[in-house]
Amino acid sequence: MTTARDLAILALDTAGDRPVDQGEVSLALAAAEILDLVGAGAVVLDGDHIVPNAQAPTGDRLLDEAAAALVRQQPYESVEDWLWRRGRGLSSAYVDDLERIGLTTRPRGRMLPLRSARTVLVDSPARRAAEERRAAGEPVLAALAATAGIGDEPATEAVGDTATTVLAVVGDAVMELEAVRQRKAIENAAFDNLWRGV
Repeated sequence: MTTARDLAILALDTAGDRPVDQGEVSLALAAAEILDLVGAGAVVLDGDHIVPNAQAPTGDRLLDEAAAALVRQQPYESVEDWLWRRGRGLSSAYVDDLERIGLTTRPRGRMLPLRSARTVLVDSPARRAAEERRAAGEPVLAALAATAGIGDEPATEAVGDTATTVLAVVGDAVMELEAVRQRKAIENAAFDNLWRGV
């Protein structure tokens, strides 16, 4: 299993207990993909730029899709640009993929509309492995989970230069996403107040 898939499983598992923001999860999944691709030897980081190596299948459909989406000409894409580009809708892609490979199910019943049934994880070796990684406090997974809002901030632990770079960039991206949300909320409130005053 990849870090990205484990993170998707943890996010889906947590979503049953409390709301999880899809934008933050998508950014964290895109960061996890970069770290998985580094681990697979498909990319290296040059500063904060993603430099692809020869493309080889990873055995994971979404990770292979991510590798195929890399910018392969100079100047290579920055981690930040990758997160925003690749992260768009990525949490939904992972939920769909987990369902496709049989790791989730939707409760069935006569009273449930087709699209309103919440996706539920099934008991599987993949789910247990993700939970074991979380319980073990694996530092990269713990940091990505915290960034996605599905875990507590882990104790600071050395994770290597590449992971440190990616985690710092995704942390900044999540803060930028929150700032944009707050700005939109303020603008919408001002607009509503303007219309009420007319």
